Amino acid sequence: MKSQGVPGWVFAVAAMAILQFAAAVTTQLYPVVGPAGAGWLRLVGGAIIFLALVRPDFRSYGRSNIRLLVGLGLATALMTISFQFAVATIGLSMTVPIQFLGPLTVGVLRAKKRSHIWWPVLALVGVIAVTQPWTGSIDPWGVMWALLAGCGWALYIVMTQAAGDRVSGFTALAVTIPVAAIAATFVGLPSAWGHLDVWVVLAGLGLGILMPVIPFALELVALQRLTAAAFGTLSAGEPALAAIFGLTLLGERLDLIQVAGIGIVIIAAVAAERTGRRAVG
Repeated sequence: MKSQGVPGWVFAVAAMAILQFAAAVTTQLYPVVGPAGAGWLRLVGGAIIFLALVRPDFRSYGRSNIRLLVGLGLATALMTISFQFAVATIGLSMTVPIQFLGPLTVGVLRAKKRSHIWWPVLALVGVIAVTQPWTGSIDPWGVMWALLAGCGWALYIVMTQAAGDRVSGFTALAVTIPVAAIAATFVGLPSAWGHLDVWVVLAGLGLGILMPVIPFALELVALQRLTAAAFGTLSAGEPALAAIFGLTLLGERLDLIQVAGIGIVIIAAVAAERTGRRAVG
């Protein structure tokens, strides 16, 4: 069965759904290897798969490209491990909207008009509605980890754009994901040590397929059928998907104010994407 007639948005939404599904499923490893160990195992699984698929010749990359890809790998490790700690502390539904402040900021910094600074401010209002700090129930450490994950995501976007201009997708990931796995080893391996049996290792490999292999392949197909702006606009729906999987798989509950907050973050993300596009040429 051919996929030629399938709209690009289907592949984009499928990629996002698998990403958030993988994030929810990864939490099942937390009691065994901890958040850092779970994130590390997922990166190791992805690294093994990309190295097997691409079999990169590192001498062909060039020194400047290798430096850029190593930096991208470090940003990926920061984003992945911080995200795991945030989800373990405040849940998936709260982590993703906070993390979205990172790419939102990048989008606004690309914009030419200073008035676009209001989109991150609007998103911050949404984040406040989601976290409801006035109740005193939100864990500040969880918020800190989510913000750190957002910083990692912002760096990831900037470096991915630079890498995309020099190195093709799977070829770049054959460097960045192994680097991320090595960097995450310093916190992931001590957390997982003593709990690495066959089933845990297989689970890590499976999670590596769920994230990043399948979503990235789907995103490549989506970007062949969609403009970058349309793809970025669709990506703004990730907080909603995180809330859905948080509810259905993790039993997370949101009140009406929190749901409204997620909606505000999505509106701000869409607006930032449409006003902060990178110039072409």
